[in-house]
Amino acid sequence: MTQLTADEAAEALGISVATLYAYVSRGVLKSTPDPHSRKRLYDAGEVRRLARRKEDGKRAGKVAQKVLDWGVPVLESSITLIADGHLHYRGHDAIELARRATLEETAALLWQCTPQRIARAPAAPVSAAQWAAWLRLWGDSAPLDRALVLLPAAAGQMPRVWAFGRDAKLDTATALMRLLAAALAGVAPSGEPLHRLLARAWGVRSRQQADVLRAALVACADHELNASTFTVRCITSTGTHLFGAVSGGLAALSGPRHGGETVRVAALFDEASRAGDLHRFLATRLGQQEGDAPAAFGSRLSGFGHPLYPQGDPRARLLLERLQDCAPARSPLDSVLALADAVRDTTGVEPNVDFGLAAVERVLGLAAGAAFTLFAAGRAVGWIAHAMEQAADGRLIRPRARYVGDNPVGS
Repeated sequence: MTQLTADEAAEALGISVATLYAYVSRGVLKSTPDPHSRKRLYDAGEVRRLARRKEDGKRAGKVAQKVLDWGVPVLESSITLIADGHLHYRGHDAIELARRATLEETAALLWQCTPQRIARAPAAPVSAAQWAAWLRLWGDSAPLDRALVLLPAAAGQMPRVWAFGRDAKLDTATALMRLLAAALAGVAPSGEPLHRLLARAWGVRSRQQADVLRAALVACADHELNASTFTVRCITSTGTHLFGAVSGGLAALSGPRHGGETVRVAALFDEASRAGDLHRFLATRLGQQEGDAPAAFGSRLSGFGHPLYPQGDPRARLLLERLQDCAPARSPLDSVLALADAVRDTTGVEPNVDFGLAAVERVLGLAAGAAFTLFAAGRAVGWIAHAMEQAADGRLIRPRARYVGDNPVGS
């Protein structure tokens, strides 16, 4: 834990040392005695968070906090940063991690434990016979539907699912990560790296192609407070267990404006592949969209544009780059890239992660729904990290509504 002197803390906050002492006396900031002198020390993380709150106060954050702090209006997190077109997991470049790390190694970073701790976590207490019986009942279902049934069923078999100790939570988190991937893919869970489990489930034998699955999982591991992650944090704030929170995240992820967008991109690929003239097809398709500017059109085309990445989604760039290195012979890679080029030429808008995931599914010839499976299996690692962070915070997320209806009768 990094600690600051009074002068350093005051400078970081842009205040005088006298004001710093006033903050401590009012309980705004904590200080601890320096064991080697008579001075007081200040936790750098706490000072940094307070500095950010002060910056928010210059905008609308302070007003929002006063109005909405029956719960938390602007959630503070140390997990993921998205800034200047870059994505970072706990200070590490997420795209560089996706070039080399496994999802398990990324989970260790996000959950603040060691990869060895995850590797030695016990298997989930669900027998092979029980899991096989469940798959016989739900094996023909879509990946999401199967997962939404099997996760609650598995939770009922977990004797420590309600245990909130650190070790118990890490065991539950690891079991949950493995069970979810197996449920999505419709196979038996195992302790092997999840990209290998998925490669085996989908018949991917090439090491390079399996590596694309690994990169996709890591690139999807977290993305700050999107709709599904916020849902997970809201559910966690009520005090429920990880299985319940992640099941809620899955339901939120399924919507067509979130993880379900990959299905719409797959449909776009199919339509574009049947078009004789790609640019005429796009002109017709974009002309059906509402809006009055090409950029607005492009941003509404499934798989293109992202408000946090005006210069292009780095996750999509990574996946398309990796596909070009390992696409099988006679794959539809050329048509996928041609569509991206045509949209870029027409609208100036770049592909996003949904496009990249759907491209992985199409180019590698994976099972239908594989793109969603990669998204959900990867994102669950981030959901678990956010659930742990929210549980440690301990507050209920309960904002107030601004009423805009009719005045009460008689008022």
